[in-house]
Amino acid sequence: MPDTFSNPKLLTYAILRMDTTMATPYGLLYVQHLSEKVYTDASRYINISFEFSSFYADALMNLNKIIKTVHFNEDEGSANNQKAVARILRAYFFWFITDRWGDVPYKEALLGREKIDPAYDSQKDIYTDLFKELTEAAAQLEDSKTAAAGDVLYYGDISKWKRLAGTLHALMALRLSKVDPAWGKREFAAALSDGIFTSNDDNAISQHLGEAAYQNYWYYVYSVQGRRWYCISKPLVDYMKPLGDPRLKVYAGTTGSGDYVGMPYGLQGNEAQNIPAGNVSFQGTAIRKQDATVYLVTYAQALFARAEAAKLGWVPGGDAAALLDYNAAVTASINQWTGSSTGVAAYLARPEVAYNPATAIKQIAYQRWVHLYMNGYEAWAEWRRTGYPVLTPAPDNNNTPIPRRQGYPLSEHNVNTKHVEDAIAAQPGLHGKDDLTGRVWWDVER
Repeated sequence: MPDTFSNPKLLTYAILRMDTTMATPYGLLYVQHLSEKVYTDASRYINISFEFSSFYADALMNLNKIIKTVHFNEDEGSANNQKAVARILRAYFFWFITDRWGDVPYKEALLGREKIDPAYDSQKDIYTDLFKELTEAAAQLEDSKTAAAGDVLYYGDISKWKRLAGTLHALMALRLSKVDPAWGKREFAAALSDGIFTSNDDNAISQHLGEAAYQNYWYYVYSVQGRRWYCISKPLVDYMKPLGDPRLKVYAGTTGSGDYVGMPYGLQGNEAQNIPAGNVSFQGTAIRKQDATVYLVTYAQALFARAEAAKLGWVPGGDAAALLDYNAAVTASINQWTGSSTGVAAYLARPEVAYNPATAIKQIAYQRWVHLYMNGYEAWAEWRRTGYPVLTPAPDNNNTPIPRRQGYPLSEHNVNTKHVEDAIAAQPGLHGKDDLTGRVWWDVER
C-alpha cells in the first residue's frame, strides 16, 4: 500500500521554502546591492555564525522523504517524476548551503535520530554528487507519465523541470572556472546536453500572494515591521544611473527631489542614521509589494553563463557566440525586471556596455551583478568567484575585508563538536578558523 504521508504536500512546502535562500539581507549587503540605513552591523561584518538547521529540518527533510518513498501513489504522479523533481530541488538547496558555509553535512545528513551528529563532506565531494544528481534526475523525468502533484513551481511542466536541472548544472559548473576549469568545462557541456532555460518563461520564481501566509519577506520587513532599514546602495546606483539603466526605476524608489541616490555603504550607525531618509533611495515599491515576484533561477543567468563559457573556450564560437549570449542576457534581464524591451538597444549601444572582447569577462560579471539584484547570496558567490564588481569594504572597520564565507552555527560547535572542528581543519582555505575570511573550495586566489 502507498506510504501514509502526502508527497504532494511535502513537495509544495519545499517549493515554497525556496524563497528562504533569498529572504535575508546578508548576501545583499555583502555584495553591496543594499546599504543599511540603521543598525549597520551586518554591512560591517559583525555577525560571524549563521544557522543552517532550518534548511535541513524542513525543505530537505521533506524532499528526502519523497526520494526515499517505498510505495508511491501514482495518482500523485509517476514514481520517477516525483523522485526526480525532489532530487532537483534537493540539489538546489544543498548547492546554496555549501556555497555559504563550505564543507557541510551531506551523506550523513537527513537521518534524523539515527544520526544527530553527522560527519561533514568536502565541498568538492558534494559538488561531485550534485552534478550526478542533476544529470540523473533530468534523465529520470518522464514526459509521457503523470507529473508530480503539488508542483507549484512549474505546475506539471516536465520540460521546464528538465531545463531547471540543466541550468542549475551549468551555473554550478561555472563555479569551477578557477579551481578546476577542465572539470568545469566537462560539466558545462553535460548541462548544455541536458538543456538549459530557453526564455524568461522558464524562470524559477516564487510568486507571493496578497495574504500574510504567503507574503513577500521585504513587504514584511518594510510594511509589517515598519523597518525602513535598507536602501539601494551607492555603488549599485553609481554604476547603473550614468548608463541610463532601465532597471533602476524598478530597483529603487526616488528621493524627495525625485532623483535616484544610493546610500553610502557600510557607515557606522550614527553616520548612517544622520543622513536624512528623503535624501536616499529605498528599494523600489515593486520589490516591496506583498505579492511581489521573486526570481530564484533565471534565463538571463543561463545566458550570462553561456556567454562566459564561450569567452573561456568551454563552448564553441568564441567572442562571436559570447557577444550574442551577452546581448541576449542583458535583453532578457531588462525584460524580466521591467516587462518591456524599451531602452534595450540604446543601453547595449553604450560604449561601457557594448561587448568588448578585451574586457568581456568583467562586463559579463558586472551585468550579472546588476541582474541578480535581490538574489544576494548568488550574486555574492559570483563576486567571490570572479572578483567583479570591484567593491570596497565597509570604511573605518579595522581593515576588515568583505566576507568570503559564513561561520558554522554555534549549535554545531555545541552538539557536533568533533565533526565541525574536523571540517574546519580539513579546509585549507579556512586556515583553521571558522570565520568570515576563509575561502570555500572553489574560491581560489588567481
